Amino acid sequence: MTALSRDTADALPIGRRVARWRVRRRMTQQMLADRLGKSKSWVDKVERGVRGLDRYSVIQEIAEVLRVDPAILLDPCQPPPTTATGLDGVDAVRAALARYHHQPARTVPTGQVRRHVAHAWLTYQHAHYAQLLRALPALLDAAHATPALLVPAYRITASVLVKLGEADLGWLAADRAVTAAAGDPIRTGTATIAVAQALRALGRDRLALTAAVAATGTAAEEAVRGTLLLQAGLAAAGCGDGHRADDLTDHAAVLANRRAGEDDPHHTSFGPTAVLLARFLAALHLGDTAEAVYRHEKAIRRDGWHRLPAEHRAAHLVDAARAYLQTGDFTAAGQALVDADTIAPAEVRCRPYARTVLAEITRGGSAAAGVTRLATLVGLIR
Repeated sequence: MTALSRDTADALPIGRRVARWRVRRRMTQQMLADRLGKSKSWVDKVERGVRGLDRYSVIQEIAEVLRVDPAILLDPCQPPPTTATGLDGVDAVRAALARYHHQPARTVPTGQVRRHVAHAWLTYQHAHYAQLLRALPALLDAAHATPALLVPAYRITASVLVKLGEADLGWLAADRAVTAAAGDPIRTGTATIAVAQALRALGRDRLALTAAVAATGTAAEEAVRGTLLLQAGLAAAGCGDGHRADDLTDHAAVLANRRAGEDDPHHTSFGPTAVLLARFLAALHLGDTAEAVYRHEKAIRRDGWHRLPAEHRAAHLVDAARAYLQTGDFTAAGQALVDADTIAPAEVRCRPYARTVLAEITRGGSAAAGVTRLATLVGLIR
């Protein structure tokens, strides 16, 4: 880009910058409107400057849909992130998903594919997302010869794509997992967990609720069924139905409380602590931030907290930071993000959602040294 074109971009009003990022994300005005819960006319007026964007909460919502930091929409001179965001491998994963009937050059032995899948799960649970993205295309190609392993391969793919703000592509991978499950109750159940997560990330809570509830009727394994109930409960909360959210989560709690041992063959992390974290998130979705903070502080004192995967704990702390922000406690919000970064740095530095929370904390006043350091690392401040 020439100096003249950069100066021209810097002079663009915020509505034009929204339009530019929308086009980069290959979204129509109608697609952006649908995801924001607005009309196409509203988006058109914003982009033309007829309607102003004078509320930060609206700018933040648009930024989340466009998968950019709010600061980039607010400040055209904002530099790009100075650290790798982990998104560089998404195009390769997209290309792998486009190979519908790909036949690998050589058949990889089933045992070797199984080891690769197991390693991919560990990589995901430790939140090494950039490394996982690099491995996924070859894993998906190799797993095509073994349908039983294709389901978890697609499920891992869906999970990491949703994390990195690529929920549309994540839904595609999750849907492929359901197809590959071929009616097997447990595999279909685990695949539907990924479907529900992707649909919730897309704001399609009612569809997520329907899918998760339907799958609980056939899921033979209690941890899978319990996780589907939690996903259904979170989807119900996203629909504003607190009573149904509580009912579904209560059913999951019954299953969690009678689980014996710590075996987790289907990588659900299901148990009493997971139920508490789901209750926290449901309260946050329903707007009861005081209840959400209470449940968060109760959950992290449990023995089971430290047994959860690093990815799960760090993701929860990012959500906890959001809850603290909504109560006006910027200090606690910042500490939650710093703690998340200590547990799993990529969870904070790679996820657009986490970066948005961090941007809001830094705009809330004088940030603690740890928050300032983190904001500098991800390129939010210089």
